[in-house]
Amino acid sequence: MRVFITGATGLIGSAVVAELISAGHSVTALTRSDASAAKATAAGADTARGQLIDLDVLRAEAERADGVIHLAFGNDFSSPEALTASIADESAALETLGEALIGTGKPLVTVSGTPQAAGRPSTEDDPLPTDGPVGGRGVSVNRTLALASRGVRTSAIRLPRTVHNDGNGGFAGLLTQIARQTGVAGYPGDGAQRWPAVHALDAAVLFRLALEESPAGRAWHAVADEGDAVRDIVAVIGRRLGLPVESLPVENFGPIGSIFAADQPASSAQTRAELGWEPTHPSLLDDLENIRA
Repeated sequence: MRVFITGATGLIGSAVVAELISAGHSVTALTRSDASAAKATAAGADTARGQLIDLDVLRAEAERADGVIHLAFGNDFSSPEALTASIADESAALETLGEALIGTGKPLVTVSGTPQAAGRPSTEDDPLPTDGPVGGRGVSVNRTLALASRGVRTSAIRLPRTVHNDGNGGFAGLLTQIARQTGVAGYPGDGAQRWPAVHALDAAVLFRLALEESPAGRAWHAVADEGDAVRDIVAVIGRRLGLPVESLPVENFGPIGSIFAADQPASSAQTRAELGWEPTHPSLLDDLENIRA
């Protein structure tokens, strides 16, 4: 299968590209710079130069492909305005990719976060939030999944708050960055809130399985660790960096501080049972031992 992929050179995308190529698929990666093009080429992918806002490029590559995986998202969480702009760019890109595949029966695999469910781990049947700081992502993912009725084999991989590899990535990675910058390994509230996690190499396998096998209109949970207490995550970060560990006000964590403070464990029981996915790589707490001072 010839697969067009956005976000191909990030921590998750790099793992997905390697997984696809090892399974015999060919990959065309959207690349926005010489450096990202060189990285994609070295991984064995073809490249299409452009950014997520280059809708003509997205449309043309989707039409040429046998399937599409969308992973790209802006990494600027510095302000509510920056986050809103990233969500708007992604929404337009997903709409373009989906329209290019209408009536073809081809797969379009997109990405979201795992939802929150009061008092229990969320499941694949729980709805995505459509309000709050990242509610716009839920709206665009739901719109994409609805294309199942128009001849697109859509699916969504719901990623946990931390997708990690070698001690890097996800919300735990953001906490590590903040700790390096401030000299304090901090967590919001009492730190009892739980975050799910998955190793990037395990997540990559699920993206491939969804591309190859998912029925249309389905959501899957790429969750290996159902929920680690944030204070346990930060305890490892602080120890590895040699920094004090403290509770800090939610406001210290910027526009997504309220998400950092939420208890949001998630289950992947349905995904494992129906797609045969089974994580095999290190847990988050074990992987964070790779953080270097």
